[in-house]
Amino acid sequence: MVKMINILEECKEAKAIGISGHVRPDGDCVGSCMSLYLYLKKELPQTEIDVFLDKPAEIFNCIEGIDEIHTDFVSEKQYDVFFALDCEKERLGGAESFFDQAKKTINIDHHVSNSGSGQLNYIVPTASSASELVYDLLEKDKIDEAIAKAIYIGIIHDTGVFQYSNTAPKTLQIAAELIKFGFDFPKLIEETFYQKTYVQNQIMGRALLESISFMDGRCIVSGVDKKTLDFYNVDSKDLDGIVNQLRNTKGVDCAIFMYETDVLEYKVSLRSNEKVNVAKVAEFFGGGGHMRAAGCTMKGTFYDVINNLSLHIEEQLEAEAL
Repeated sequence: MVKMINILEECKEAKAIGISGHVRPDGDCVGSCMSLYLYLKKELPQTEIDVFLDKPAEIFNCIEGIDEIHTDFVSEKQYDVFFALDCEKERLGGAESFFDQAKKTINIDHHVSNSGSGQLNYIVPTASSASELVYDLLEKDKIDEAIAKAIYIGIIHDTGVFQYSNTAPKTLQIAAELIKFGFDFPKLIEETFYQKTYVQNQIMGRALLESISFMDGRCIVSGVDKKTLDFYNVDSKDLDGIVNQLRNTKGVDCAIFMYETDVLEYKVSLRSNEKVNVAKVAEFFGGGGHMRAAGCTMKGTFYDVINNLSLHIEEQLEAEAL
């Protein structure tokens, strides 16, 4: 049993509190950071509270206070308490220095690869999301509609609107409590999870059209180079959902999507079913994540990356067949 953290007790003497999550923040990262920010801002009105993230996708503009996020990471401030959410400290990017210099550090995460980076840690790999863990730690009578909405967004994004295997009965019970606050949750799901811009659909179509099936159809891969990203004028936030769509291909046990971030460097996303532990694959290459959803950054050509990943995926598939 992981020991709970009394957030207000840990923060009661703080004059300055910082919050951050991983680089290229997804829905769970944004939802967990913003819900904690709104909660602390409400309960500790005399305390200076800052949240640092790379600029979130525009779909999250519906979250209250989203425009108060600091995206420049330029500060010499030492925080009394600093929270790292949805990641270990090494994935904080520009905020890692704040974490290292803080008087007290708290790490809240659900990734199995995170052994705990803080002086205080609430790491629960069986949880659906970091947002679910933030909900665990908040005093329920102090949650308002804005906080509930941010938590809900985080949960739906990391569970694929409750379709992934990380969805537990507890996850659905929490979601039921959250929608009691009365926000328009069908609209929230549609506009933040399913809805795509014309250009996002174009780049997804391109990625699907140029995908490659291999290992007798049990694996599928697609990649987008920098030239193509520039042609469509898209960035990483516009690529969400591509790897999941690849994974939906009939007969596929493991899907790989990668995009070029630098010369001979790719950001790789992996999705699988119960036959491949992609966290194990990603960890070998310095990444991490969950058994069914993980990622890493790899060097080499597109085909170098595929060949290196294939060795580890094929090893698991062969072991499963024995």
